[in-house]
Amino acid sequence: MEQLKFSIKINSPKAKVWQVMLNDETYRIWSEIFHPCSYYKGSWDEGSRIDFLGPTENGEMGMITRIKANRKEEHISIEFLGMYINGEEDYSSPEALAWKGGTENYTFIEENGITELIITTEATEQFVDEFKNNWPKALNKIKELCEN
Repeated sequence: MEQLKFSIKINSPKAKVWQVMLNDETYRIWSEIFHPCSYYKGSWDEGSRIDFLGPTENGEMGMITRIKANRKEEHISIEFLGMYINGEEDYSSPEALAWKGGTENYTFIEENGITELIITTEATEQFVDEFKNNWPKALNKIKELCEN
């Protein structure tokens, strides 16, 4: 997997950026950049399972993950465990195994009311270009939601 890093400065306190990024209603708005009608099912609590899903003609697709770390308004670390393919949980296909153990991290650093949101993520070769294209757009959408 390739390690990728993205960041943006947002003119809002980190508590608001955290809320916009993780709240169900606003998560659905900014994550639509990755897949229409994206949502999550589960909890952001440390140690909890959380699934990131989107509908397709053949059932839901998405990632099965675990919250590896949650330091409120500072850092979230997500570990990839498996995938949903055509609505079925998959932990053993070559595609699922390629993601297993990978991480995605969200870090929130506030200085003088401006929050830097830093995303570090790992992506399989198939998704590197998509992430490089979509994460900056998603960060701009989060910025827009926070600053308006």
